[in-house]
Amino acid sequence: MKKLVLGISGGISFLLFLILAFIANHLGQGQDSQNMAERWSKEGKASQVSCFFSVNAGITEDKIKEFEHSIDGALADAAVVKESENPGARLWVDAYSADGKITVSGDRSSVQADAIGIGGDFFLFHPLKLLSGAYFSGNDLMQDYCVIDQDAAWQLFGSNDVAGMTVYIGGIPHIVTGVVQREEGRLTEAAGLDSTLVYVSYQTLSELGTNNGINHYEIVMPDPVTNFAYNYVKEQLGSSEKETEVLENTSRYSFLSRLKLIPQFGTRSMNGKAIIYPYWENVARGYEDILTVVTLFEMLFLLYTVVLALVLFGIWWKHKGWTIREKWLKLKDKAERKGERIRLKRMAAKGNADELEYLSEFEQPEKKSRKTEKRKKKRKLKSRKTNGSDSPGDTVETEDTVETEDICDAEGMENAEKEEEE
Repeated sequence: MKKLVLGISGGISFLLFLILAFIANHLGQGQDSQNMAERWSKEGKASQVSCFFSVNAGITEDKIKEFEHSIDGALADAAVVKESENPGARLWVDAYSADGKITVSGDRSSVQADAIGIGGDFFLFHPLKLLSGAYFSGNDLMQDYCVIDQDAAWQLFGSNDVAGMTVYIGGIPHIVTGVVQREEGRLTEAAGLDSTLVYVSYQTLSELGTNNGINHYEIVMPDPVTNFAYNYVKEQLGSSEKETEVLENTSRYSFLSRLKLIPQFGTRSMNGKAIIYPYWENVARGYEDILTVVTLFEMLFLLYTVVLALVLFGIWWKHKGWTIREKWLKLKDKAERKGERIRLKRMAAKGNADELEYLSEFEQPEKKSRKTEKRKKKRKLKSRKTNGSDSPGDTVETEDTVETEDICDAEGMENAEKEEEE
């Protein structure tokens, strides 16, 4: 009964481990801003790397452009070339952004809003839910576009369906290309996404708003060798460790990465650098903390299951009633007999009468042995069935009687063989 209870508890523990593993994987896969590499390359040959800069890092658009111009040469040196014949195909894609504030005016009112000035393909990395319209790119020739959230749309126009409408930023008209739904929840609000938000080009934010310079850069590029992309980006943009932080997003929520965070739990959130993370990075770090706790419980449930399995195995091994040597000798004997039988059959097939006669003599003891074993099993079964019978006339055959009958059978066979010889 005790073994049964332990077995059930081990099964429940392993089931809880699987459930927690599924939950952790689901939470990790749900972070779109961290999974750009999977969307960019289904073969898993790309890596997403993010950089965060302090105000004193001195990252400018010219510095970003200089880095972009060096990427193709680095990939060529690593023997990575564009295989597609499509002239518009790209090996890599990147984006940068800056946090700030801006004043937006519409038909009904003006709104003082938080703003993110973007460059490159920002919305490829952050596919926000569109309520109407479309995104714009920081690489567009015209920089007079913007994307607003639903709060700004209602305050400015009284509707979400305002794609194509015009707003004014610093007196200059900008076209609203789309309206996005702002993410909600306790974690996102704590991360800083708790007020009206507008996405404009970095040029617009620099000229018509207030900001502290580029504080975030991200790229997806081929990773021909493990950590090639991470090491290259860190070498080019992360030389100052006090002013820059470089992260590899692709394996951020993997099981091994979460295991490494367990010893750092409680201290990793103490940021000693002068870096203000954007809201999506704060959300990602929050999920890292949650998944670290989930991983800790995963390990405890798995450890209990493994230890219990080893204990039960040790108990079974101690009372198994046979040894490995016995099994090995039995298997070896069977293999030798089978090899001998094959050899004799080949010789008999060639017409060797002596070998044929020896083959029949060789197989006869085996057949007798099998028949004897079958008789033993049948008599044991009959003995078990009749053992509880109330009839005084019933007889119970034990293993001793079975062995006696087998000995008599063997002696009778030997006598018959002697008579035939005489």
